[in-house]
Amino acid sequence: MTSVALALPLADEQRLVADAGRHGHRVVARCSGAEDLAAQLETARPELAVAAAAPQYLSSRVVAACDAIGVRLLVVAASVQERRFAATLGVVDPVDAPFEWGRRAPAEAVAVAAPAPTPAAAVDEETRVRPERVTAGAPSAASVPGAWSAPRRGTIVAVWGPEGAPGRTSLAIALAGELADASRDRGATIALADADTRAAAIAPALGLLDEAPGFAAACRLAGSGSLDRAQFERIAQPHRASRGDIQVLTGLGRASRWPELTADRVSGVLTAARDWAEVTVVDVAAGFEHDEELMTDLNAPRRNAATIEVLRSADLVVAVGAADPIGLARFLRAHAELAELVEPDRVLCVINKVRSSAIGLNPSAQLRQTLARFGGIEAPVLVPWDPSAFDAAVLSGRALLDAAPRSAARAAVKELSRLVVIAPR
Repeated sequence: MTSVALALPLADEQRLVADAGRHGHRVVARCSGAEDLAAQLETARPELAVAAAAPQYLSSRVVAACDAIGVRLLVVAASVQERRFAATLGVVDPVDAPFEWGRRAPAEAVAVAAPAPTPAAAVDEETRVRPERVTAGAPSAASVPGAWSAPRRGTIVAVWGPEGAPGRTSLAIALAGELADASRDRGATIALADADTRAAAIAPALGLLDEAPGFAAACRLAGSGSLDRAQFERIAQPHRASRGDIQVLTGLGRASRWPELTADRVSGVLTAARDWAEVTVVDVAAGFEHDEELMTDLNAPRRNAATIEVLRSADLVVAVGAADPIGLARFLRAHAELAELVEPDRVLCVINKVRSSAIGLNPSAQLRQTLARFGGIEAPVLVPWDPSAFDAAVLSGRALLDAAPRSAARAAVKELSRLVVIAPR
């Protein structure tokens, strides 16, 4: 019999335990989470570990433990978000949930970094995994079906969130900084654009001049059909960072200038940006309601046109919410509306300002349960409450990785950046 350790939701665990013996498996450990599984791997020494692709059940420590002692790891993913999470840990091709003992895993099933060889009988044919080495931390996006990956041309990443200051701009800047750091060896261009028509804030946050808004200038050039790489280089302001430069298109200095950012112009800018930058991170305003179409002339500018066009055109939408009762309520309502505009596969949810003082004990677990129950959101990225780090970034006019490189918030944003797969062009 194959000895197996399980780290799965209770219903899945009970189902697999009940059928294990019939398929030639012996469950030696039923683990409550990733930490428990990592500890049980050392003591129980199973031949196979089956874990759900969620932070509660799978971690880098689990992957490292399996690698160290030669335990085969089978990861079960129930959503695109879970596949993305598994990919950040170096796990290739998780199997689809719900997993059944009697269902044959795909030939490319699951592998982790440098698994030690085990006897051929260790895993039966129905749960066999590949023996080849896969480098942890550097998964191939093409080898992870369903995971979001960059298209051949430049990528557009929209950073959006509901009203209430969830931290859209701070995270947009921090994310652009991490992407610049990751791509500096290739000399790739990373751009940061401020398309917020209500409260543009990237320029003052980075200490840049915004008298001549770069994004509005790009929109005007796109409207005349003359926006190209040379024009981008002329109107963008470089933000010099110690770990890679960011090309910044500053936002409107006055919200009253919002009619300059029409839908067709914004679309033209984003299309041209794909030939200029490897990744363009776009900070947008909260509102994307269509109510204005009922009250204005059909040919008049739309106040929310820029936000709507960016969300529609983006390859990935980073949806940001605040980790407090009010912020979560706003986020869940707005997220439901966002789903009518953007396909779920293009949305990555980030909950910012996570702290027990606003949520209670074990805030991470409570947030995940709440988001899954009321929003159907699996595997969100959680950014801890770290005001001193973000204050240091604003005070110095730098990205988070330069202002507070060892902060907890920076570590979370770095993990977020790994979900934005950059493919060399």
